Amino acid sequence: MPLATLSEAERTRFAVGNSFFRRNWVEAPASTTGRDGLGPHFLARSCGGCHVQDGRGAPHDFDKGLAPDNVSADAALLLRLSVPGRGPHGEPLPEPTYGDQLHTAAVQGVAPEGRLLLRYSELKGHFDDGTPYSLLKPHYSVTDLAYGALAEHSLQSPRIAPQLAGVGLLEAIPESALRENLARQAATPGPIKGQLNRVWDPFAQAMVVGRLGWKANAGSLAHQTAAAFHGDVGITSRHFPKETCSARQQDCLAAPSGAQGKAPEIDDATLGDVVFYQAALAPAAWRSPRDAQVLRGQRLFEQTQCAQCHRPSYVTATPPFPRLSPRSVAGQRIWPYTDLLLHDMGEGLADGRPDHLATGRQWRTPPLWGIGLVKEVNGHQRLLHDGRARGVLEAVLWHGGEAEEARRRVQAMNAAEREALVRFVESL
Repeated sequence: MPLATLSEAERTRFAVGNSFFRRNWVEAPASTTGRDGLGPHFLARSCGGCHVQDGRGAPHDFDKGLAPDNVSADAALLLRLSVPGRGPHGEPLPEPTYGDQLHTAAVQGVAPEGRLLLRYSELKGHFDDGTPYSLLKPHYSVTDLAYGALAEHSLQSPRIAPQLAGVGLLEAIPESALRENLARQAATPGPIKGQLNRVWDPFAQAMVVGRLGWKANAGSLAHQTAAAFHGDVGITSRHFPKETCSARQQDCLAAPSGAQGKAPEIDDATLGDVVFYQAALAPAAWRSPRDAQVLRGQRLFEQTQCAQCHRPSYVTATPPFPRLSPRSVAGQRIWPYTDLLLHDMGEGLADGRPDHLATGRQWRTPPLWGIGLVKEVNGHQRLLHDGRARGVLEAVLWHGGEAEEARRRVQAMNAAEREALVRFVESL
């Protein structure tokens, strides 16, 4: 749903962007030059192929408990790749053959790069009151590599497609507010000490504060969208003009490009409409705000220190590229429950893969608004960066590092308190 404050002209632009977000791109050459250029390597044929209903992706879900064997991961779960070291702007160095992510699909005549396999093992535990729980620990492997083995010491990180509602408002949170979060946490006793990421934004042509993505590795929605078109769908743009083919991938290099090979496969205007569409997606309203159990859960949320990282509220400012956002985005009081900072989340969630200033143990605090609607929108409740958690409580139990004390406080709750905490988070 769009923001309620859009003008008629903005609603029209929202609809155009929605069309290019949802509809499949096709292989080149094609009868159309407006939607051709898929691949040669890709993960999905459209943005909506991973962000179904603008919602959250999920890894393969097993109806009968744990999978006995490896199964192929779904398109909404991608595998980032790199090798040790940093690029000229501090970015991860791509794996020499397969680039910065594994592509599991390809156009005709081109080999998919490989398959990502996933299996789980079960970790059992219990709350302090004796109630048992189990967690799913994911194990990933790569097989059927079409162009040879991965580089020795390659770094790998799974990422699930996040929900998008409200992302344009996150982009409009002023940098000064993020620095306030940084200073407040630095001055507060205890282990919670956030960090800003800094990334190269090709649209700004400058180093900026990262705020989007699981590791805050995108500085703007325009940057994130163009990079996703390029990496996930194989669609080139002015800022990402080269196909994702390495020197060893001769079939990929020989494949035809869209737009008859004479221009980027998505032009600035169309890309801008897709960015605008996402910037105009409305977040969910707080549901049942007067419910006694919800209010009790809100108090417990604050008492357990959850709000130190999941900061409730901000007032938005002018977004980085106003032409790509609705006019009414600025000056809004919003309730996303995030500080947009990086935090060490412990060894259990670590991927071991640095990303700009983010270490292999750090993740950006994800916003919580809309989290209770994931099941209704997408038919699942898989949370965290790789979807391993089957709901809010499991996500909390995976917290470690800076959030270890918060996890312990939740583990010490009784059943009624745990239920109230979950009810509050799912009401956001």
